[in-house]
Amino acid sequence: MNHDPARRSRQPDPRARSGLIGRRSPRTGTEPATARSAVRLRLLLSSIFLPLFAAAAALFGIWAAHSGPGDSPGRTPLITLAAICAGLALVAAVDLLVVARRRR
Repeated sequence: MNHDPARRSRQPDPRARSGLIGRRSPRTGTEPATARSAVRLRLLLSSIFLPLFAAAAALFGIWAAHSGPGDSPGRTPLITLAAICAGLALVAAVDLLVVARRRR
């Protein structure tokens, strides 16, 4: 075992560890020290787009259910649009939860 004090000082800073959780980039000095994210804007946008995308997903789903074999647009594009809208509604819902947690 090597107890060299110079070697101990070369160990990486725990804040700079690599990995998905806890990874942070060092301050460059150009950003403000008290920078804040636009939480209110995220709250507003998520609260607007959650019901919009949920309604669009429901409407595209109903339209796909009532479309016939020769209709244009076909059933597959309508189901795809419904799935995309449902995914975006899910993203907006998760963002609402994150913003609500941060505001507390």
